[in-house]
Amino acid sequence: MPAAVHDAQAMIAGMEPVLQPGEFVFCTTCDAALIARAQPQAVASIREAEGMSLVLARDAAGALGFDTALPMRCITLTVFSALDGVGLTAAVSGALAGQGIPCNMVAGFHHDHLFVPSGMAEPALAALRALQEDPGTGL
Repeated sequence: MPAAVHDAQAMIAGMEPVLQPGEFVFCTTCDAALIARAQPQAVASIREAEGMSLVLARDAAGALGFDTALPMRCITLTVFSALDGVGLTAAVSGALAGQGIPCNMVAGFHHDHLFVPSGMAEPALAALRALQEDPGTGL
């Protein structure tokens, strides 16, 4: 496994954003039976005071009865960013905000994953690639 990158400019320069196939939906429920059916299909989940939040493939969310009106696309930053690295999230969200693109960040152990509205995925990818080419602009 490669070493985790800590330096902000190095994380940005090496982020190599990749648009993942498919669409995803953020869902929430307190129904234990629904959670049990949905969680194995989730690409991410987090327990909140209001219920279990899940990120599901749009088709799976629809099949389980969740609202699918806000489909998202996932962009993975393939750099192995350190969990205690500082600056990547701020630079990425700032670059997207500058273009009027909302994003929801989900951090995994190895990579960061950005969920953006489906219709904004290509402009988001372009903004991230521009940031990657000039990492100093995000800091």
